Amino acid sequence: MKTARPLPGDFQRRPFTVTEAAEAGVSPKRLRHRSLAALGRGIRSDGPTSELPLSVRVRPFIEVNKRCAASHLTAVELLLLPRRARREEPQMHHIIRPEGEAHLNRPHVIVHRMKLYDDEITLLDGIPITTPERTWLDMAEMLSVDELVAMGDNCVRVPRADFEGRDTPHCNITDLQRMIYRHKGKRGIRNAKEAIKLIRVGSDSPQETLLRLAIVRAGLPEPELNEPIITADGVRHQAPDLSYRKYKIGIEYEGEHHGEELQIERDIARSERYAQLGWREVRISKRHMHNDARAAVAKVRAALVQAGWRPGR
Repeated sequence: MKTARPLPGDFQRRPFTVTEAAEAGVSPKRLRHRSLAALGRGIRSDGPTSELPLSVRVRPFIEVNKRCAASHLTAVELLLLPRRARREEPQMHHIIRPEGEAHLNRPHVIVHRMKLYDDEITLLDGIPITTPERTWLDMAEMLSVDELVAMGDNCVRVPRADFEGRDTPHCNITDLQRMIYRHKGKRGIRNAKEAIKLIRVGSDSPQETLLRLAIVRAGLPEPELNEPIITADGVRHQAPDLSYRKYKIGIEYEGEHHGEELQIERDIARSERYAQLGWREVRISKRHMHNDARAAVAKVRAALVQAGWRPGR
């Protein structure tokens, strides 16, 4: 067989639909050439796709069908929302289609047919995708309540523009609640109703959320989240991950990056500032979170008791 004519540059090393290639002038004969991999009816690729960004991989599977959008785990990954890693068949894309539309049976695609409103779809890099609040509700059928709270906390947190390129939350708690009201009877709705009661603005990571939940379930006071320490002279100081202003206790969750040399120096300086301000620092790491975070809760309880807290007060 003759060597195939090169594809237009925009179609090289990415999956594409037969329709868009034909519109760009690629001949039917070229589209049938064995050098192209068929990823499903109407979708081709001239090379491996596993290393490509998810947005590039999923786009043709949405474009080849009308009224579809990325959803569930695919939307979670595109939106950079947190979730616990789970084993799943590689290269599977989750796509949502309004109920009543024809059933789709395509390789590489898990299709969810369910009630879907126009305002529950947004565009991300030109790709139709479920909104953060709708994605959160869809994930209620796949996640535990605590995992759903962590995702909800991430949706409503106020991002840091300097680090994340945005300063507006994905959505607010009212948006999440509206999804629950709108989709009564949906799978996972009980988890969503439990989770909405526990979602708070201010948590910067799933670990902080899980620590907060463990603290509250142990009967300890609910801590504030990432609130700055303000001294009597009105000066704003560091903002602990979790804190008890009344008892001058700051709780810091230390992720894996805290083992880096520069971060160790920052942590030492932070501890010194706590001491200067007359606050007690409680440092929590991953090892304290095993067995329902019992070790973490014990450290927080000890600090509270030492500061004068008593159960029932």
